Amino acid sequence: MANRIGMKVQNKLKEIALMSLLRGTLAKRKLDQKIAKLSGGKKKSNGVKRIPIKTADKMKLLMGRYYIKAKIAEHDPDQKIAWITSGGPVEILHAAGVTPIYPENHAAMIGTTRMADSLCSVAEDQGYSRDLCSYARSDFGSILAKKSPIGGSPRPDFLVCCNNICGTVTKWYQELQRIFDVPLIMIDAPYQYGDDRPEALDYVKAQLQEMMDQVGRITGKPIQWGRFEETVYKSKEALQLWREVQDMLAHRPAPMNSFDTFIHLAPIVTLRGTQECIDYYKALRAEMQERIRTGVASVEGEQYRLGWDNLAIWYKIQFLAKKFGEHKAALVVSTYAKSFCYEAPYQDEKDILRTMAANYIAGYINHGLDYRERELLEMAEKFHLDGFVMHSNRSCRAYSFGQYELARRMEEKHGLPTIMIEADQSDTRAWSDEQVGTRIDAFMESLIARKNG
Repeated sequence: MANRIGMKVQNKLKEIALMSLLRGTLAKRKLDQKIAKLSGGKKKSNGVKRIPIKTADKMKLLMGRYYIKAKIAEHDPDQKIAWITSGGPVEILHAAGVTPIYPENHAAMIGTTRMADSLCSVAEDQGYSRDLCSYARSDFGSILAKKSPIGGSPRPDFLVCCNNICGTVTKWYQELQRIFDVPLIMIDAPYQYGDDRPEALDYVKAQLQEMMDQVGRITGKPIQWGRFEETVYKSKEALQLWREVQDMLAHRPAPMNSFDTFIHLAPIVTLRGTQECIDYYKALRAEMQERIRTGVASVEGEQYRLGWDNLAIWYKIQFLAKKFGEHKAALVVSTYAKSFCYEAPYQDEKDILRTMAANYIAGYINHGLDYRERELLEMAEKFHLDGFVMHSNRSCRAYSFGQYELARRMEEKHGLPTIMIEADQSDTRAWSDEQVGTRIDAFMESLIARKNG
């Protein structure tokens, strides 16, 4: 008992020390940027003026604290850690006091920090095909090479996989189970071609109930229904806030763009169901309201408005934001950012688990082309779009399959021009600045001529 108490005290002191170091690092980075700006060391402007989003500093601290606590939890005998897919029912884990870790988030950070190529190569050298999702290859490479932008993810006590985002995660998590030799909880979400089927809702609801029982057995403490309800209600509030933030981009000019939402969706993925998540999006919403009130635009002199389809190209977010910004084009909505707050038509406060099941099979990527076409058209009308940017993602077949047909429908049926950017979400070996830049220039020239003609 004394050793356990001593370990908890040490862990708390370590958390305080690491948070102090994180705050100091972020403050120094901000100071260095100010000094560089004042001394004329700022990079030459390309004519695109951007006002930073202040809430981003809060997000860095929030996510930094999240990963610090997760790393410390790895050495706490009373704390369980679960790796979970981004489309998984994380509310159950938060209600059980389990620390959730997202390999996809980790892989996105690997892509943003340009470590994906080397870590993917490590995985490929061990026999993982280059045709496999770069998120999976990045994480396998990180585990094998023991390299990571955050010092690696803490070892899981169990795994939770929900296949509502793709089929790859099923094999990915089976491989993780072999690597770590821990329990794997699977949630099978049926693909929806039309309206959500009642039997599909019942099927997923039964799996969620079983997951709650399984997590209770793993942690040794059954999940209290009252705490689960509270977690679900907090999740619902955070999801609504995230919808409201994105809806504000319908304003002309947009106060931020889709490249910003790619970054600011991190808390809704990892922390939905917590008060910290609610507080963060309240702060972000307040800042967006202020930017709208004072006329702050994401793209100064905004003239064109575009939508984005598919995952972010993490290593080229700034390049793409600047390139479209040069043409006075703002990307104001994305299926990717909105996929983390879809709400199913079926809602019943008296049946929380069935409502939860409906929401977890309701996403854009878990539906057929007719559903996706309607979604894109609704986005075009709501956000006053002039066209769509489609990322044909080498890694994400589930997202990319059918995109060329969607592009044809958008152009021929609805008069909305599209550009197809062929790339990969993390692996830079499928990218060329010159080729993509030239295609964007040509697309914008035709869009401008079309709009003016």
